Amino acid sequence: MTDRVRRDSLVTLHYRVATADDTEVVSTFGSAPATLQLGSGELAPTLEACLEDLPVGERHVFLLEPHQAFGPHNPELLKRLPTGELPDGGADIGPLTLVEFAAPRELGGAKFAGLVREIDAESALVDFNHPLAGKSICFEVEVIGVL
Repeated sequence: MTDRVRRDSLVTLHYRVATADDTEVVSTFGSAPATLQLGSGELAPTLEACLEDLPVGERHVFLLEPHQAFGPHNPELLKRLPTGELPDGGADIGPLTLVEFAAPRELGGAKFAGLVREIDAESALVDFNHPLAGKSICFEVEVIGVL
């Protein structure tokens, strides 16, 4: 066991992500801590970078501007799709519904998500930006242990 977080550490920690206006997005404070393998994609690389070299037992708060967190909101990632291209033809999908799509097999078939911003009988406006893109965030962390 070491006393500081390294780039490839297995870390047990409490963390909280909130928007700049203190709207909580996720928090482990008040519940079981998370154990994450850094470098594995379990946590966004920009948040992992905040953890590097932090000592065990201290609590830190990082205020990150959009370019430091999840990047700017890219208007090119807003796409209008025919309702028929949505899962189940758009049945039971309304505004602010997160929808999962699969890339074509020739592109690897990976899954990705989009947030439906608006929908009518013919089409839906889907936002493929990260939900926190374009937002400043507060990242609070307390490192409990490092392996």
